[in-house]
Amino acid sequence: MSPTRVLAASIVSLSLIAAGCTTTNPQSNPTSAPETRTSIDANVDAALQKLYAQAPDAQTMVRKARGVLVFPSVVSAGFVVGGSYGKGALRVGGRTQGYYSTTAASVGLLAGADSKAVYILFMTDAALEKFRNSEGWTAGADASVSVLKAGAAANADTQTVQQAVVGYVLTNAGLMANLAIDGTKVTRLMI
Repeated sequence: MSPTRVLAASIVSLSLIAAGCTTTNPQSNPTSAPETRTSIDANVDAALQKLYAQAPDAQTMVRKARGVLVFPSVVSAGFVVGGSYGKGALRVGGRTQGYYSTTAASVGLLAGADSKAVYILFMTDAALEKFRNSEGWTAGADASVSVLKAGAAANADTQTVQQAVVGYVLTNAGLMANLAIDGTKVTRLMI
């Protein structure tokens, strides 16, 4: 089977297992654009509250950010070749400014499925504008994203905080500091 077909099969598998591996409590599958937007916004709100509970300093970081892109549930699955997919929203000044999807492919020692919430904080106006003006944005290619390292008190280290784009990754096990999100592609949803 070609790598493209394996990836496609993996992505289909994601939709089948998404309900059992989420970091938030997703709403039922909405059928209209307004319902989809409402569902995504509710999941983004819940994901932000979960982040703030895990990493108290994250709320300060989000307030300092020019914009924050939140993907409440990015589901990954595969066997050797895998993929991930999630929907989220860009918040600027606490208000949703657009809806986005994220995808990524991976190859390696993979088996199974998991889910994580991904938060990408644009700390400068230039980083936010570059993201908003892009046709498709990829972490690592269009901007370096430093995943914030967290200690026992979930404090971000000084060097990482000074980056133009930073992120958090939250799994069902808690805040993760060593996960990379390079190669994650973000595309605007027309809903």
